[in-house]
Amino acid sequence: MTVRCAGIKRDNSACTATVEPPQEYCWWHHPANAEKRRRAASKAGKAKPSRELASIKARLSDLADDVLAGEVDRAVAAVASQVLNVYLRAVSVELKIREQQEITERLQELETLLEQRKGERRYGA
Repeated sequence: MTVRCAGIKRDNSACTATVEPPQEYCWWHHPANAEKRRRAASKAGKAKPSRELASIKARLSDLADDVLAGEVDRAVAAVASQVLNVYLRAVSVELKIREQQEITERLQELETLLEQRKGERRYGA
């Protein structure tokens, strides 16, 4: 017999996923998976810079086309491309900071696991 998940969705409606008893929650609502869900959301959030990069590339391409077509003054285009270059640099720095934070978090997790295992007796030790 299957039952509905006891979780509540973001829109405050009841979750419609089914679970097998004795489970009360689906994977997405089970409290034991909170950290895994946080990590998945964090990884999803990292996709933003790639969208920004694609947008900037498109703008630079359009700007170049407009300059070549004589629709935009070269001086104006030079300033615009410099501004976009600064924006690209900011996106690059943001990516590096996120990568460093992720590496630091992973290192802390590994150090915690290592400390936990130091206290355990190993087979054959």
